Amino acid sequence: TGLLTRLQTTAPTVRALSMSHSLTQKVLCSLWKLGRLNHVAIAVPDLEKAQSFYKNVLGAQVSETVPLPEHGVYTVFVELGNTKLELLHPLGEKSPIAGFLQKNKAGGMHHICIEVDDIKAAMSELHEKKIRILSEEPKIGAHGKPVIFLHPKDCDGVLVELEQA
Repeated sequence: TGLLTRLQTTAPTVRALSMSHSLTQKVLCSLWKLGRLNHVAIAVPDLEKAQSFYKNVLGAQVSETVPLPEHGVYTVFVELGNTKLELLHPLGEKSPIAGFLQKNKAGGMHHICIEVDDIKAAMSELHEKKIRILSEEPKIGAHGKPVIFLHPKDCDGVLVELEQA
């Protein structure tokens, strides 16, 4: 009987928490909607070696190398069943990836990209919530769509890219 009593007394609390969480979710996403994970970006010191690993060792479908001079990177996409990996390599001396690789010689996870349905509304709301955005306006990303990056110090140490779906 002791276990049953404890279960009965905690059930209303759990229900109340889940209802308040549901209400919070509706309030948070009222102006824009967070979508699916688009990709995980990995900075690599040797792009050809990384392409070969995903293509020839793992058997993944791997795109051609695409230079994005406005972002200072070369990109390669690795197609997975439910998302993509984006391999990043420095392009030019001012590449943010060059700085990342100086600190992380072997490479590593650089950022995650999540889709949003309204990037301008997301920017406005994030600004109100004191989340720093690394540019004043969205830039066109590797998929030809507007993107922004959120400061990692405001996102638990993760660089988060939001992309217009």
